[in-house]
Amino acid sequence: MKRSFMILCTVLYCFAVKAQTKEPTTYKTAKGISYYADTTTLDQYARITCKLDIYYPTNIKNFPTVIWFHGGGLTGGGLEVPKALMEKGFAVIGVGYRLSPKVKAPAYINDATAATAWAFKHIAEYGGRNDLIFMSGHSAGGYLDMMVTLDKSNLAAYGIDANKIAGLIPFSSQCITHFTVRKEEGIAETQPAIDGYAPLQYIRADAPPTILITGDREMELLGRYEENAYTWRVFKLKGHKNVRLYELQGYDHGGMAEPAFPMLVREVRALTKAIVDPKSVKK
Repeated sequence: MKRSFMILCTVLYCFAVKAQTKEPTTYKTAKGISYYADTTTLDQYARITCKLDIYYPTNIKNFPTVIWFHGGGLTGGGLEVPKALMEKGFAVIGVGYRLSPKVKAPAYINDATAATAWAFKHIAEYGGRNDLIFMSGHSAGGYLDMMVTLDKSNLAAYGIDANKIAGLIPFSSQCITHFTVRKEEGIAETQPAIDGYAPLQYIRADAPPTILITGDREMELLGRYEENAYTWRVFKLKGHKNVRLYELQGYDHGGMAEPAFPMLVREVRALTKAIVDPKSVKK
């Protein structure tokens, strides 16, 4: 009897140890994926540039995805998957898009939209959920996030409701008409403009959860904090129920991304939990 009891205890202990030993998540990167379905209509520059890399978990399913657009003023930069977003339990899609002056608006907005549509249509093939797609990017990348998410006509052209985006989390985004777009139109970068190329034009109460993050207002690029602060206020005035604004004091435009990345990870996890297990969210 005693021997049987000891064997039983050993078996139970082994099961307990196995249950507590979580298999580490592994990741893979698929590179150079064209996000336009028909590349025959693209010129050489577009065929080279309009691609994405997807970094994703290989041994878990139903994970969230962050679509990341690089910064660079719509004139520079290149496709990237930030290291700060790796090994966090979700996929990251780094997007390359065409740049001014080789193209003009709305070419880069069209590219960002096509890449987002690709994610909605294909992320399940990699194990992700297309109701857990988050938009993020720094500076010009944040601007593209906002244009794709807030101007619903962009994704509607692909049969996708922009309200299906799980969260909009831009870093130091331009919220008025982007200064490069203004330059293309002959408007000085210090002359504010709000037109069809301004995220502010499309703010609505039913937009996805939105977290606006900027650097220090005294260290930011031009009036970037004030643009975001006004955008936050307009969201509130429109009746949006889930919008927040964070100012990272002591950080300039370029440096604010480093402390913003952990905030992005936190928000992706919190918003994912709210979607997957809405009963867990405190009222």
